[in-house]
Order: sequence, then structure tokens, then C-alpha cells
Amino acid sequence: MEEDTLPLQISHYFSTTFNADIAWAHNSPATDWSSFSGNGFNIPFDGFDDQIFSCLLSENPPLATASDEKRLRILHLLMAAAEALSGPHKQRALAGVILFRLKELLLPTELAATMVERLAVHFTNALRSILAGKGPSFSRQPAADELTALQLMQDMSPYISFGHLTANQAILDAVSGFQQIHIVDFDIKEGLQWPSLIQALVSHKNGNFTSPSLRITAVASGKWSTAKVEETGQRLTAFAASVCLPFSFDHCRLGRNQKFRPAAVRTVKGEAVILNCVLQWPQTPHRTATSVKSFIGGAAAIGACLVTVVEEENDGGEATVAAAAGFTGKFMDAMKRHWAMMEALEEGFPKQRMAREMVEKEILAPRIAAAMWKAYCEEEGGVGEWMAAAGFRRVDLSGFNVSQARMLVKLFNYGYRVEEEYSNKLVLRWKSRRLVCATTWAVPPTAAAEAARETCL
Repeated sequence: MEEDTLPLQISHYFSTTFNADIAWAHNSPATDWSSFSGNGFNIPFDGFDDQIFSCLLSENPPLATASDEKRLRILHLLMAAAEALSGPHKQRALAGVILFRLKELLLPTELAATMVERLAVHFTNALRSILAGKGPSFSRQPAADELTALQLMQDMSPYISFGHLTANQAILDAVSGFQQIHIVDFDIKEGLQWPSLIQALVSHKNGNFTSPSLRITAVASGKWSTAKVEETGQRLTAFAASVCLPFSFDHCRLGRNQKFRPAAVRTVKGEAVILNCVLQWPQTPHRTATSVKSFIGGAAAIGACLVTVVEEENDGGEATVAAAAGFTGKFMDAMKRHWAMMEALEEGFPKQRMAREMVEKEILAPRIAAAMWKAYCEEEGGVGEWMAAAGFRRVDLSGFNVSQARMLVKLFNYGYRVEEEYSNKLVLRWKSRRLVCATTWAVPPTAAAEAARETCL
């Protein structure tokens, strides 16, 4: 282990308590899976779904057998509906007819027998919303079921904890030796990322006899109410006090044009400033590319020494082909991504159908709707690619950070793995599908110099 590395404890990332009274004072025991077993509802994985999906993607699909003919027809109809909504000459009437036929063929998700049928229901509903001209709606305050689903997902998958763990370890590596640490967090939501970092700072005292002070400024978007941000701040403040870490919390909002204003963030000379941006769902399906890029673009103006970004990962050249194919290509890319997510949950927890269905309903379905709406509106993605093109410098991830991420995924199903891409990037995969990546950056040299010059004027 590197001498200045402050390791996180992976166990802090699981079964986070959502009780407002005890917040993050201590972790709950492992989820009681027996309450989600649902006697009489366990339907085993039938082995046909992946075959069906593979033949749909093939240039020369084999003939479907009688047992999977219906599901193959459903997937073909979904593709036809997406194609009808693609291009400059959209055939909305045709899309409506196809979606009506799909509604007749599909059972509600709670009655659907297989994963492919449940996935089809979610994508059919997303396409119907597009046809109706309705973007996805998200409540300002998460319901209890959504919070429970988040906890279940953290227990069932490394999808959320992978990004938090990697970003937090990069932050610890970057602030070694500083006594004042300031994290500017874009859309903090419930603040699930920060209890483990607080514990790590206390446990290791940053190489000193006293713990450093930590300040978090939450940058809230219009979709997240001020009251909820303040509630998150109160929980974090109470937790930091319980472990004796000097802590303060502040927040600011994006401007009316949903752009970040660096002047809204108060900084102190001598503190280590970190910009943190977690972009993968389930945290923030509503973020726009404009607001994200304005936030990251303000790194130099507030003197950030590190920018951490977690986002859904494109599948290399395949994603480029998908983008070139317009909405149809993006539709297929999204379907394969969510196919992988649902497959991972089903293979890892075959007997916990009720738990999987709660995650699908509260997390996957709304995010599928958001992904489809963004693809239809041709919103840009790929923040990491944009940062590299804009001159941000790659900050190497420590060897310990990489080892820690690999250790994390070993706690889950065999199909997960971590791969290194560039010195500053880790990618979480499920089998052949890239799911999410974490990257670390420093501001462009020219931007840093210009920000310093303006400060001196």
C-alpha cells in the first residue's frame, strides 16, 4: 500500500440506513432477504432470454422455436416502434399502432414470467410516453419504496458503490496533508456517498494527530427541493458529529438557465477543493448535459485540485455506431444496457423475485423512461470524452484504488469485473457489457492560470 494512501472500508458501502433519526450513525445488518423471497413467486431463469436477444441482434437470426416465438415477436415490435419514431420523417401513427399491439401482447410486469417480457414492458411504456410528448417526471421527495429499492440495489449490485468507492478513494489520495477539505458536490441527493469518506478521514486523521475539517457544498438543481438538500445536510452534520469530525454544510442552486455559477460557492484560502459529479442513475436521471458541463467548467474558477466524475459508460465503438444510427441505435444501446442490469440481478439473486421487482419498478423503469427521453431529444452524453477534448488533465488513480475496486466486485456475482482504461479511468462491466465508469481529472493548465490571474486582479 502506498504510504500516503488512506484506505476506505468497503463494508461501509452496504446496507446504508435510511431512517431519518439514526441516519448514518451505524450500518444496518444485511438485508433480510426472507421478506422478499415471496413463496410461490420464484420463477427460475429459463435460459432462453439471452438466446432470443442474441438472435434479434444477429444479421441472420435463426428461426425461433415455438416456446420463444412470442418474445421474439415482442422484441421485433419494439424495434419497429423505435424505428417509426426515428429520423426526420417520423411515422407517429405507425408507432402508435405498434405500441397498441404491444400493450395487447404484454402482461403487467408483476405477472410477466420472464425477464425479457418485463424489460419489454418498461421500454414499451417509455416509448408510449415519448409518443404522448411527455418527459419523465420525478418527485421532489423520494418515496419510502424508492429508498428501500436503493438499499436493495446496493446489497445486490456494485453499480452504485463502485462509483462512490472509486471517487472517494481518489479524493482521499488527493487531499493527503491538507487540514481543510472542501467538496463541491453536484446534486447531492441523499448524500449516500459521504458517510464512508467521513469515517475514513476520522480513522486515519489524514496523517496527523487531529482529524481534518470537511466542508461540503451541495449544488442543487431545480428538481431537488431546498428542504431536501437541507435535510441531507442535517443528517451528514449529525453523523460527522457522532464520529467527532469537524464538519460544515452549505448549498447553492444552479442559475435560472440551469448553469453553475462559481461565485455562488464560498472558498477559503489553503483548503483542498474537490468537484464531485456522480452522473449515473439512479441518482440523477434528470440532469442535462448543459448543467453538468457548466459545473465541471467552473472547476478552475473555484480553484479545484481534483474533479471526480462517475457516469454511465458507452460501449466503445458500438456506442459510436449507435449514435450514428440515431434514436434506433440509442434505443438498442439502452436496451442492451438494461438487459445486462436485469440479467445480473436475476443471476445473482434467482430466488429473490420480489426484491428484484422492487428495484425494477422503483429504479430501473423510471431510468429507462429518462434514458429514452434524452435519446429522443438527442441530448449529448459522454462527459469524460468532452473533458479530455476540453484539455482537462488525467489524474492517475492509485494502485490501491484499483485493487480496492477489484476487491469490491468480488463480493458480488462472478459476472462483474473491473477494467482499467487510461491511467485515470476504471470501468465496471457485467460480462461483455460496460456499465459505469469513474474518472479523475485536473483543470486544464491554461484555465488554471487564467483563474489565478483573475483572482489577483
